[in-house]
Amino acid sequence: MTLKVYCDRMSQPSRAILIFCKMNGIDFEEITINILKGEQNTPEYKVINPMCQVPTIVDGDFTLFESHAILIYLSCKYPGVASHWYPSDLVERAKVHSVLDWHHANLRRGSVGVIINNVMLPLNGVPLNPQAAEEAEKTLEKALTVLETFWLKDGPFLVGRSEPSIADLNLVSEVMELDQLLSKGLRDRILSPYKKVLQWVEDTKSATAPHFEEIHGVLFKTGKEFRERLASQSGKNE
Repeated sequence: MTLKVYCDRMSQPSRAILIFCKMNGIDFEEITINILKGEQNTPEYKVINPMCQVPTIVDGDFTLFESHAILIYLSCKYPGVASHWYPSDLVERAKVHSVLDWHHANLRRGSVGVIINNVMLPLNGVPLNPQAAEEAEKTLEKALTVLETFWLKDGPFLVGRSEPSIADLNLVSEVMELDQLLSKGLRDRILSPYKKVLQWVEDTKSATAPHFEEIHGVLFKTGKEFRERLASQSGKNE
């Protein structure tokens, strides 16, 4: 029975799952759940994922959500998955787990906060809350500093690895959301100081070509539309 992946390519963790499956030749059916239209909250989808989030996989009679858990499951189930994605060595595997555990409370928390306050709320006509925006940016800058100076200090990929792991897919999708949705000025101010992070993004793109660009195509298109709308609202052109 074909693996089913319920996802939205505008979702950072969804893109990580899709890239992983394509990189490893995993046969799957992609079922789009449009989160901007609220399809994750429909009664039909709640039966599949009571948390009303994407991604979710259905593998026969087994249903699983949370992207980290999904990537670990897929890495272990399919024998054709290259070992660098989820190393068998206990120490190396523990290192990958350490950055995955760090991800949600740090980089993801800061990234989502910045995007909500600087993109989603203004697009929906909600006035900017300067205090909330400042706090989110501080959280993000702290996370990017740790990413730059600790997780990327020993090699081109996370935790000193010479090839990408499942952790790289999750975290790079987070940075791409910032790169594509923020205004040029804000994006440059936030991301440009982190040279290792920017090089790591490029290295991950190369390592996962051509699937990286393909899976991010929806984000590229939507990001351009969002930036144009925000520029129009502010009376400025990018």
